[in-house]
Amino acid sequence: MLQRAKGFGMGRNPLYIGRFQPVHNGHVHAIKHILSNHGCVIIAVGSSLTSHEKDNPFTFGERLQMLRLAFEETGIDSGRCIVTGVPDVPAMHFLWVKIVEAMSPPFEIVYTNQPFTKRLFTEAGYEVRPIPYLEREKYSGVEIRRRILSGEDWSQLVPKKVFEYIGSIQGVERIRALTSSDEAF
Repeated sequence: MLQRAKGFGMGRNPLYIGRFQPVHNGHVHAIKHILSNHGCVIIAVGSSLTSHEKDNPFTFGERLQMLRLAFEETGIDSGRCIVTGVPDVPAMHFLWVKIVEAMSPPFEIVYTNQPFTKRLFTEAGYEVRPIPYLEREKYSGVEIRRRILSGEDWSQLVPKKVFEYIGSIQGVERIRALTSSDEAF
């Protein structure tokens, strides 16, 4: 899904980092916000080598598919987005920014609301901008996974095509199985 974005290289390229576990309407809101201020956006899918865990149930490939479906459904021009994956670097956080730089096209601005990510990129000399939240208590991966586990409705929190895709890959069953297997230990 790495592609040349329209407008890339013109002006100050922004980077948006998220785990997208799963892609939800808050992510769509953030991407649209960034695109309203820039010609393109580099979307770094964090924890790209991690999956089948309670907090990271979906694979990198599944999250790429969710992004593609969300773009398609919500009218985001995928030609203005470059998507890349970025692995975690446990216990070596000082190297993580270097890995993000190596795994991404050049960027000058980082969009994040995550305090630790903000600190790392600020210390590395990047301009860091916040993203206006869209009802954060509702639109978060943690809340969506909590609703899945408790059997509550979560269908309106993600684009319809993402909801259907998660169903097609037995994502609900995976999240429930991962949580129950965590509790068994």
